[in-house]
Parts: sequence; structure tokens; C-alpha cells
Amino acid sequence: MNSDLHIELDRASTQSLSEQIRISITKAIDSGLLAPGTRLPSWQDLAAHLGVARGTVQAAYERLSDFQMIETFGARGTLVAPRPDARSTQPQAVGPDTCARKRDETSAGPAIFQLGIPALEGQPERLFARARSSNLLKPGPFSSLGHPDPSGEFELRREIAGYLSISRNIHCLPEQVFITSGYSSGLDLTLRVLGLDGRKVWMEEPGFYRTRKALQLARLRIVPVPVDAGGMNVGYGIDHAADAALAVVTPGQQAPLGPTLCLRRRLQLLEWASSNGAWIIEDDYLGDLQIEGRAAPALASLDNGKRVIHIGTFSKTVGPGLRLGFIVAPTGLDAAFSEAAAVFVHAPSPVIQLPVARFMREGHYSRRVRRLKRLYSSQRDALCEQLQIHDVPWVTAGLAVLLSLPDGTPDVQIAREARSFGMAPSPLSQWFATRSWSQPGLLLGVATAPEPHLASACRQLFEIIDRYA
Repeated sequence: MNSDLHIELDRASTQSLSEQIRISITKAIDSGLLAPGTRLPSWQDLAAHLGVARGTVQAAYERLSDFQMIETFGARGTLVAPRPDARSTQPQAVGPDTCARKRDETSAGPAIFQLGIPALEGQPERLFARARSSNLLKPGPFSSLGHPDPSGEFELRREIAGYLSISRNIHCLPEQVFITSGYSSGLDLTLRVLGLDGRKVWMEEPGFYRTRKALQLARLRIVPVPVDAGGMNVGYGIDHAADAALAVVTPGQQAPLGPTLCLRRRLQLLEWASSNGAWIIEDDYLGDLQIEGRAAPALASLDNGKRVIHIGTFSKTVGPGLRLGFIVAPTGLDAAFSEAAAVFVHAPSPVIQLPVARFMREGHYSRRVRRLKRLYSSQRDALCEQLQIHDVPWVTAGLAVLLSLPDGTPDVQIAREARSFGMAPSPLSQWFATRSWSQPGLLLGVATAPEPHLASACRQLFEIIDRYA
């Protein structure tokens, strides 16, 4: 019997003995008391120790297995499964600035329904390992051990430019492409180049909290612009802050609600920027990873390289741990971006960039995107079937399904409780900055929703929701 596993049963409780056992083991795992790889007693031994029927412990273990808390390996026994960092589940003080807490929660995964992480299936570790070994000690004047280009390795910039011309209809030169350490780094570099201290900026409402925080740190005055079925309401922005110097949008698939910015509003937005000397940051966070059909062309493809700064990443297709993104700068700003990259925000190491360039050049990246789209389509359909069984309102939203909740439902509390069951839905209310516009709901990530676990995950999620809704 594992000495770290201490279970007390209350036979007078209305909660079943099986559920009490499951909760006790879950708490021990989440607290770090039972580390990943720890062997648990067999259900027969634990039943004898606790003085309960073997079927009671077996039922608890089956629930734990359903939620990927434990794994069974035959003769090797039952082991605690790999888990997110236990610190992410500890209570934290809630203050007016929750950006750091949200960052910790999103970096703790993967968990079921978690956003921002691609499927673990088919990760190209071997390809990258082979590419890294061939590039690390590359001889010659452009060795990856020499002083790298702060704007990024030309090989990768060339591959990205070529890929964007096909996938996003953006026709640019490699010199306009700047390699960054992910989206946040790209946004930081862009705001440094623009230097709009104190000016107004349009931001989608609801919108990505990291974008909002970055704009605040850059001392910009945020003007929330509502989102509807046609994407950002550009007319609202013009009516309320036509003098803004910048607009930040997710036109391909709006985050978090999912609609594509319609053509009429795209043209209206570009006309506003051109007439007012304003800039547009296009956060192309999903790129061409659209589940149904061909992705809408990028906003930058309509701009002819004038007012739109395009930011993309490899986070949703390869993985956020790669910390690799890119900027496509308008032709008039490429020199400013080059100078700022050299001084402030250098590109990641060539040891990371060169394998990705090879990965793209040999066609592996395109094939991976196609495989992910097929996988996500299947997982989304399976998730929607489960939601239909529970008869709740939902809509698809990019690589998520948005589950609507009745007004007043504490979606943040539901999401926190779900984490103890290995799930990480995102509460919709936290995407809003304007309290009066806020709506409760849960965003269920499709990429981290493997079909074998969907039925049990949804059943447990709705047990939690039913206690609050």
C-alpha cells in the first residue's frame, strides 16, 4: 500500500464510496503527493485495506482512467498518468490583473478541451531531431553556431513567404518576413516599430487577453469594438473612435467566437486605415487551419502591402513549445522592423529555425496541416454529437465549440472545478473586458478532445454544470 495515499471514507455521506475514493486519489495527484509514474495499489488490495467491495474501488479506478488520471499496464500495475504541473491547480489570489494566472493555466496542459495546443498525435519529433542534427554543425560562413541574422534565417523566411503565397494569398518577399518567438514576441516587436504611445486602438470584444495586456503595457487607449456574425463591427469602431491609430483583428476566425470577417467589413476596415493613416495588425492565429473547406484569404492579401501587418505562428500546427512565429511587414516598414529586430527582439536560435525550414521545404508541414484538419474535423463532429445528446445550445468557433450557458452562470468556477477532472475548458466571460457585454459560456477545444474520452468527459462536465446552472 502506497504510504502517500491516505483515504478516509464517510459512510454517512450522501456521496458514494466510489466517488469519495476517486476524489481522494484525484486530490493526491493534483497536489503532487502522488507524482506521475507512481504505482497505485491494485483495486483488490485497496478494497481490502478500506474494507469495501472490490467493485467499489474498481469503479473509482475506471472513472480515474476515463479522465486520464491513471493508466493501467497489465503486469506493471496501475500508474499515475503524466499530468500538468500541479501548481496550476492550486488556489491563487485573484486580483484585478489575472494575466499571469491565465498564462500559468494555459501553459500547464495538455488537458481535455484545452485551447491553444495541437493534437499530440503525429508530432514530428523524429523529423525535427534529424533536421537539427544535420543543421547544428553546418559548416561554412552561415554556420548556425555563428552570429545569426536577428531578423531570422533566410531559409525559413523564404519558405514562409512561399507557403503564405499559396495558403493565405499573401505575396511578399522573404525580406518582408521577420521571425519571432511566437505571437507575443511578434506583437511586442510590432508595437515598438509603430510607436503609438497614448493613441487609441480598436480591439475586438471579446478578444484575446494577452493582446489586451500587451496593448495596455504599450500605453495605448483600448476602444472595445463588438463582434457579431460578420466579425468585428467596423462601423461601430468608426462611429466611436474614427481617430484611432491602430486596429487589432482576428479576421480569419475570430477569437474566441469564430466568425470570419466578412468582405464588406474587410474593405471598410482597409478604407478606414488608408484614409486615416492608421495601421492594422492581423492576428492570423489559426492560419489556414480551418476545418471546413479552404481558409478565407488573409486580410493582408487585399492590402497590397500598405497598412496591414500580418502576424502568424506555428503554435497551433506544430506546438506552442516551439516558440516560433513570424511577421509580414508592409513594404514601407521592412527597414524599421529590421532595425528594431536587431536592437530589441532577436529571432530565435537557428537551431530551431533551420529544422522548421527543412520541414516546410520537404513538404512535411503541408501534409501535417492536412492531417490535422481531418483529425480535428472528426473530433469536432464527435464532440458535437455528445453535446446533442445533452441537448444544450452550442456553436462551432474555429478550433473550439462554444457552449452557451444561462445568464449568471459562474463559468469561471465551473472551469476551475473541471480542472480537477483533467479538463480545461476556457470560460467565455474572461475574454471580455467590458463587464456589461460579458456572457457566460465554455470554449471546448477540439484539438485536445480525443474521441475515446469524449463521452466520459462530457458526462462529468455536465455534472459540474448542472450544479451551477
